Amino acid sequence: MSNYALNGKVKLDIHQGDLTDEVVDAIVNAANSMLMHDGGLAKRIADRGGGVIRTESAAWISEFGSVSHSNPAYTHAGKLPCKYVIHAVGPIWGDGEEMEKLGICTASCLALAAKLGQHSIAFPAISTGIYNVPFEVAAGGMINAIQGYAKVHPDGPVLDIRLVLYDNLALQKFTMTAERLIQIK
Repeated sequence: MSNYALNGKVKLDIHQGDLTDEVVDAIVNAANSMLMHDGGLAKRIADRGGGVIRTESAAWISEFGSVSHSNPAYTHAGKLPCKYVIHAVGPIWGDGEEMEKLGICTASCLALAAKLGQHSIAFPAISTGIYNVPFEVAAGGMINAIQGYAKVHPDGPVLDIRLVLYDNLALQKFTMTAERLIQIK
C-alpha cells in the first residue's frame, strides 16, 4: 500500500484489493459505452450490487445515450458498500492518445463525484483489462489527472482518492509510476 498527500487535503491511496469491497462514497466501474455489464469488473460490480445497477444503467442509456470518456454515467450502488457507481469508459489500446483519454476519463469521474457531493472515490485500473492498455499508460493518465484535480481543488470535495488494483503486477506498475510522477511537498 502506498499513500500520498497531494495538494491541500487531498490524499491518494494505491493498494491491491477488491474494488467491490471498498467502503467509499463511490466506486468507478470500467464500463463499455452502452453500459452492458456482461463481463469482467463490470459484471462483478453489477452482480454484487444487485438489480438496481442494471436497471438504472438501462434507464441512463435510454435517456442520455451512450457513455463517453468525458461523460461518465452513474447509478446507485445497491448492495455494495458505497452510495454510487460511476460508469467510466476508457480507451481501447491502439485507438491513439490512450494516456490523454484516461486522464479525461479520470478527471470526468472526479468532477461527477464532486457534483454528487461525494468525498471518497475508488478507481480500478481503467482500460487495462479487455481494452489492453498497458498498466504504465493507464497509471500515467490516471495519476496525472488526480494530481490535476488536487491542484485545482485542494479542499475537495473529493478528498480520499483510491486506486484499487486487482493483482500484484498492477500494484507494482501503478506504484512505480506514482513514485515517478507525484511531487512530494
